[in-house]
Amino acid sequence: MKRLTSAFALTLAFSTGAVLSAQVHDWHDLDAVHKHVIESIHEMERARAANHYDMQGHGAKAEDHLRAAERELGLAVDASKASAP
Repeated sequence: MKRLTSAFALTLAFSTGAVLSAQVHDWHDLDAVHKHVIESIHEMERARAANHYDMQGHGAKAEDHLRAAERELGLAVDASKASAP
């Protein structure tokens, strides 16, 4: 049952990513997402501080993932700008 649930979640995540990537028309779309991720990082920092950083390590891990996403989106924006007509 766990494997079925994991496979379904992976399929759903992949198909959602494919749909969302098809909606990106230029680097401005990616830049808007990049800004939202930066805002999310700041929100996560505030949430962790409000909870005295006591989230059993999950808050820090989530923040690390957000920072990795921010770096990748920054690179994607730069690549899209370079390939834009």
